[in-house]
Amino acid sequence: MIRVAQDTVTITDNTTGRSVDCPVQRGTCGEPVIDVRALHRELGLFTYDPGFGVTASCRSAITYLDGDAGVLLYRGYPIEQLAERSNFLEVSYLLLYGELPTPAQMQAFEHSVKRHTMVHEHLNKFFAGYRYDAHPMSIMVGVMGSMASYYHESTNIFSPSDRDLTAHRVIAKMPNIAAKCHKYYLGQPFVYPDNTLGYVENFMNMIFSVPAEPYVSQAVAVRALDLLLILHADHEQNASTSTVRLCGSAETNPFACIAAGMATLWGRAHGGANEAVVHMLQNIGDVSNISSFVARAKDKGDSFRLMGFGHRVYKNYDPRAKIIRQACHDLLDSMEGIDQPLLETAMELERIALEDDYFIERKLYPNVDFYSGIILKALNIPVSMFTVIFALARSAGWISQWVEMIEDAEMRIGRPRQLYVGAAQRDYVAMDARR
Repeated sequence: MIRVAQDTVTITDNTTGRSVDCPVQRGTCGEPVIDVRALHRELGLFTYDPGFGVTASCRSAITYLDGDAGVLLYRGYPIEQLAERSNFLEVSYLLLYGELPTPAQMQAFEHSVKRHTMVHEHLNKFFAGYRYDAHPMSIMVGVMGSMASYYHESTNIFSPSDRDLTAHRVIAKMPNIAAKCHKYYLGQPFVYPDNTLGYVENFMNMIFSVPAEPYVSQAVAVRALDLLLILHADHEQNASTSTVRLCGSAETNPFACIAAGMATLWGRAHGGANEAVVHMLQNIGDVSNISSFVARAKDKGDSFRLMGFGHRVYKNYDPRAKIIRQACHDLLDSMEGIDQPLLETAMELERIALEDDYFIERKLYPNVDFYSGIILKALNIPVSMFTVIFALARSAGWISQWVEMIEDAEMRIGRPRQLYVGAAQRDYVAMDARR
């Protein structure tokens, strides 16, 4: 039995009659939480919450989202304002330090990031150990994990200066490593960072340029990719972020924690959603086939689902989708003579979803994965690289969450409990006596 007061929730075990008062904690925004840490100590009970859907695993001051209202805040700043007026590197600073930087702070941060864009030359040999057609995310996870072997002298997780340096290294080196994954897949030579370029321009140069000819990025393409990075930089305690925190709670090397987050992000149910959008569009094939696929999506007896519509958390319009939609259209409009059936199919599917009562009533609006998949495809980035770029963006949030966790006085190693449903205790039976 549960009885609720203003500041406590009283939980009573009806089998024993014993009770415990659990304090209710209220954050700055969002629903209050019940502190159940005394539940086992006083009543010998644990909570059961598969998927941790209603469990707050930590205190955090980094990101807040309200799925019902369609709100996403980074350190209190609405994502709409940051997308319109900021850039990814400034957002990274905000996530990491909690405040927008002064001009001097931003200049120092940019200088530090540029100083650490290079990777150890020996690290390049790691790529040659993979098959030529290895998935870039498998390479990304392995190479990031190997970074742990290069910085023994500066990865004391309880040293503020070492944590700071590690955070800068992660943010600085991710574009370099991501671009190398792409180049290795293509069989092209690696392109070294050019620190005369901005963060996103540098990444695009490392991905698209070749020694034989110059490369100049389009401003509209840089803007679209910068927006993608901002919108994916952090998203509260999702699966990959929770993995980084769980791994870090064991006082693991921070580069290994980031690699663990990447491995989780690689899952189809997490970071692979924008890949699934492109595969769906390829299956539709042509604008003329859309109506039959929409009909299948409406059919309760058909398992087919339209990918890139709706969101598990956002029950209203995904605020990130509103922002990226315009950038998506701007990019497509700037591409002269565009003749890509997949992109034409995507735009027609978007139109139908925004006008069809079936989608409107169920709030199945195009989400950020729908538009990000289209943008990356329009930029001629292979589908296999989509999650790599997602990881590049999310690394800013991962390392910020890791720093916050290490600095939390309540940090302890993660140790979820279980509801055991296996065999009760039994005695071993000799082989010749078994039937």
